[in-house]
Amino acid sequence: MSQQNENRELLQSVIETLRQGETLLAEISDTAYTHKVPVAFNASIGGHYRHCLDHFRTLLDAAQSGDLNYDHRERGTLVENDRFAALNATRELIAGWENLNLFFLSRKLEVTCKTSYAASGSQSSPSTVGREIMYAVAHAVHHYALIGVMGGIMGLPMPAGFGVAPSTLKHQQTAKAA
Repeated sequence: MSQQNENRELLQSVIETLRQGETLLAEISDTAYTHKVPVAFNASIGGHYRHCLDHFRTLLDAAQSGDLNYDHRERGTLVENDRFAALNATRELIAGWENLNLFFLSRKLEVTCKTSYAASGSQSSPSTVGREIMYAVAHAVHHYALIGVMGGIMGLPMPAGFGVAPSTLKHQQTAKAA
């Protein structure tokens, strides 16, 4: 497969993941979005969803600037507490990713993120936009899985395949066909 096709698929994976979030937001209530679930560390669907959008927004911005700092996130924002704001932010991100030139996926980045519990500062490492797309999508899938569990606890129906890794869905389809 050509690099351009791989880049196109990577970009498409972000859009697919954001569209899954858009579907979720269309299907749940405002109350469900902000409800804190005690057994899930008193978190809300909105908190997890905002966290995912933060990563996609930070990465989209970094595709153009060259610097990616996952630590620069705001908690308790409107996106976390207002389902409609989250829906608008999701649609804006979809448009931004749809308009990103494939050229940017090979752009080198300096990535900063606090990964150590013991060290006082953040750590950094070189990467590329394409590699960070893989991370952001996998990260979102895991948070979507947590959202799915929270939704189950609240008795909410979840969109089909929500929070299930693409490789798992592919395996399940292959197993059914066999």
